[in-house]
Amino acid sequence: MDIVNPATEEIIATVPDSTRQDVDAAVARAARAQTAWAALAPGDRARQLRRFADAVDAHLEELAELEVREAGHPIGNARWEAGNARDLLEYAAGGVERLSGAQIPVAGGLDITFHEPLGVVAVIAPWNFPLPIAAWGLAPALAAGNAVLLKPAETTPLTALRLAALALEAGLPEGLFQVLPGAGPVAGDALVEHPGVAKVVFTGSTAVGKQIMAKCATTLKRVTLELGGKSPNIVFADADIERAAAAAPGAFLDNTGQDCCARSRILVQRTVYDRFMELLEPAVTSYVVGDPADPATQMGPLISAAQRERVRSYVPETAPAAIRGEAPRGKGFWYPATVLEGAPGDRTATEEIFGPVAVVIPFDDEAEAVRIADATPYGLSGSIWTRDLSRALRVSRAVAAGNLSVNSHSSVRYWTPFGGFKQSGIGRELGPGALSAFTETKNVFVAIDPLEETP
Repeated sequence: MDIVNPATEEIIATVPDSTRQDVDAAVARAARAQTAWAALAPGDRARQLRRFADAVDAHLEELAELEVREAGHPIGNARWEAGNARDLLEYAAGGVERLSGAQIPVAGGLDITFHEPLGVVAVIAPWNFPLPIAAWGLAPALAAGNAVLLKPAETTPLTALRLAALALEAGLPEGLFQVLPGAGPVAGDALVEHPGVAKVVFTGSTAVGKQIMAKCATTLKRVTLELGGKSPNIVFADADIERAAAAAPGAFLDNTGQDCCARSRILVQRTVYDRFMELLEPAVTSYVVGDPADPATQMGPLISAAQRERVRSYVPETAPAAIRGEAPRGKGFWYPATVLEGAPGDRTATEEIFGPVAVVIPFDDEAEAVRIADATPYGLSGSIWTRDLSRALRVSRAVAAGNLSVNSHSSVRYWTPFGGFKQSGIGRELGPGALSAFTETKNVFVAIDPLEETP
């Protein structure tokens, strides 16, 4: 398959597709490697992961530049993404020696639990954040004693392939971490259906996530699904309106809106609605769109022509808009930053567009804000802007979403849990419980003979 630079439409690499036979062979190699890996002393496994992290750190700029070329990400974002992969490996390595079981009081003996590795784990990574999200699965899975087969998205396999090469250079065993580029209906399905794969970690659309879950059910595979989102950005009248308006563009334009956490529904209390819109316009139109390799660029192109057509199907570039930014013309899959004024039931306010488009919706009071925020099938992320701490806590508890920020748009930290409510997914990634998600709990009871009294 040809890999295309989204900013120039040039073919930058050609990568062979993996077949079902390739997947069979990879699973067999992974199973052999996993047995020896799981038998290592925890300290030795942790040291090998730290060497892997060091190798990633030594090649951060190379990985970032690959991300720019294959995904169209601005170089500043790409450097953060490469650093996140390194940080995940270091964090996971720190958990290897702390993956402790428990001793449970029982009568007649000793009861203890163990966290046993699952075996071979398949990680199916998306194209929107190909490098960090791959690390979200592979780092804790390896740390917990598993082997990992990573299937990158068809459009973005280059950083994954380089990551696997760095793992070998760092001394990880052959077969323990393999990359299988290829089409979802071939390589992806083969991993999901393979009886030798114990768990599937998938990040992508809700529709595909449902298909994967159904296929995993035939062998009762464990699954973690991080799926779509239509996240709200709720701005109350008592908020710092200037700060909220200045921060809003980054919340839906980061990664050109190709982010399941994008705050693409901006809910603004009616009494400050006009003022907010006045402030939002210059913040959106001044957002720097252009060459992803330029450090000044804040927003690059969409990933593909197909994705641009998807965005246009919701909002043609000639459609009326409250605010519309500029985008380069000519080669590249560009689409301008666009803000619509809408109502809660609009298609653009309920469906995930996955592009640089936001809908602004007025509300009257706190109850209505929560009602509108929850009026989608999704529940991944969101933001609440208010100076009232009690309101911040009430609304945070009321909104059905897995990751909420107050006076901020932060969603992801590698040391805190991440995942969604409703149709935004199943399970949690990152945080203190990340390694446990790649283990089975085994309970062992050891009977103790009663003390025999001597005469």
